[in-house]
Amino acid sequence: MSTFRSGFACFVGRPNAGKSTLTNALVGGKIAITSSKPQTTRHAIRGLVHRPDGQLVLIDTPGLHKPHTLLGERLNALVRTTWSEVDTIGMCLPANEAVGQGDKFLIRELAQITRKPVFAIATKIDLVKPERLRDHLLSIQAAGAEAGLTFAEIVPVSAVAGEQVDLLAELLVATLPEGPALYPEGQLTDEPEETLIAEIIREAALEGVRDELPHSIAVVVDEMVPRADRPDDKPLIDVRVNVYVERDSQKGIIIGKQGVRLKVIGSNSRAQIEAILGTPVFLDLHVKVAKEWQRDPKQLRKLGF
Repeated sequence: MSTFRSGFACFVGRPNAGKSTLTNALVGGKIAITSSKPQTTRHAIRGLVHRPDGQLVLIDTPGLHKPHTLLGERLNALVRTTWSEVDTIGMCLPANEAVGQGDKFLIRELAQITRKPVFAIATKIDLVKPERLRDHLLSIQAAGAEAGLTFAEIVPVSAVAGEQVDLLAELLVATLPEGPALYPEGQLTDEPEETLIAEIIREAALEGVRDELPHSIAVVVDEMVPRADRPDDKPLIDVRVNVYVERDSQKGIIIGKQGVRLKVIGSNSRAQIEAILGTPVFLDLHVKVAKEWQRDPKQLRKLGF
């Protein structure tokens, strides 16, 4: 009988390296928000990969970066704590970008972790030609050697095209300790529904906004309650949500002219929220100003950081 393995892995990489998209591809469902804006991920969301030979619990960490705020420092601390707790680590290096100083900084950090396998994952290979990919793989190998880090494997993948995603899952599972499944079959994440819903709304709010805004948006689900006067066969859940920004001018950007932008955020989020809850929802969105919340320990606590 073949051995069953179970354990934890996390993806690291500089912001926007394709970590969340890869997590979603491996899990086979959307659990991590993806956005072209760096610093989109703020929570270590766990995704569950079920295979006949094992179960992999994926932790999708925020990108490690040079912190400019208290929030930034807390996100970096979260990344390092996660590294120390997982069984195996995958570093994402997008094939459409050169291996840069940020990547080399991360590789040097990872070289200090000696007792666990580190995989180099060349993401977004659907965006480059074969010769560009070959050069990218060679430069990953060279950067590892320079830092004194021997990668367990260098694996090229495309999460969008589904290329080599299955192979990556197989390689990661092979590094895990022997043991029973940690979660029930079919479950995709252990995140509470409120967290997933808040992240979906934040993703919708990030679409098409200027660069200074992503860091300033926080979303909190205030309450989710079934509408009392509805018959059993036609349920409706009221979902009340506060979207926090740091300044009045940002509030105006989120709401948009005559509330048009807020309506778009609501309609873009609703279908995904209904898919998670399995029932129609009435989404009640409010935009509030929490001045300079990223730098204020009390407000950070209130907003869940």
